[in-house]
Amino acid sequence: MNIEAYFKITYGLYIVSTAVGEKLNGYISNAVFQVTAEPAQFAIACSKNNYTADMISRSKVFAISALSDGVRADIISTFGYKSGRDVDKFEGYNYKIGRTGAPILLDDELAWFECEVVQTLDVGSHLLFVGNVIDGDLLNATGQPLTYANYRELRKGKAPKNAPTYIDPEKLKKQVRDSATEKDDKYECVVCGHIYNPAEGDPDSGITPGTRFEDIPDDWTCPVCGAEKADYIKIP
Repeated sequence: MNIEAYFKITYGLYIVSTAVGEKLNGYISNAVFQVTAEPAQFAIACSKNNYTADMISRSKVFAISALSDGVRADIISTFGYKSGRDVDKFEGYNYKIGRTGAPILLDDELAWFECEVVQTLDVGSHLLFVGNVIDGDLLNATGQPLTYANYRELRKGKAPKNAPTYIDPEKLKKQVRDSATEKDDKYECVVCGHIYNPAEGDPDSGITPGTRFEDIPDDWTCPVCGAEKADYIKIP
């Protein structure tokens, strides 16, 4: 099967968040969708291995913040590739506490909603939470939302392991190896899986197409998650 077919099914990217007592947590999700209009309801799919899934199961509330297409790499790194078991993900960011008690991220967001869970479905590896919309607001009327297609094609990002759209990186590496030439050595970020392709470079960071990885300045960072150059390994 051609794995690239999966990438033609696109999604928005959101911060899904909740709180239990004093503990705030959230993660980046591409499995958020409105399921009804009256009453307005959203559904989210959350991996059972995700710390936030356990928290939502206990709190019965969640908030959704729609990411802008200009979102900073550190937000992707913190909410997409770090665990709330180990870090306070909201530390250093602008947020507010909503009516439900859930934290709502305000940095690089277009709009937000908060919901109360009315139904939980076990769908195997994930839990599907359905929630009534309690409140919401528009933060940026002119900004464009970040989609999974944009994230993958322009930022070369990949879905985290707990995402419903996660693809085994070994399968992706095989496709990269099959299309690579000896002079086009590619390197992978061990934090988020971003692949640096010399033929494409990183124009947004001033790295022109054709630049070998070895020639990139040492202070260059991953355009997806902000990891250092030293966090890249050569794809064998």
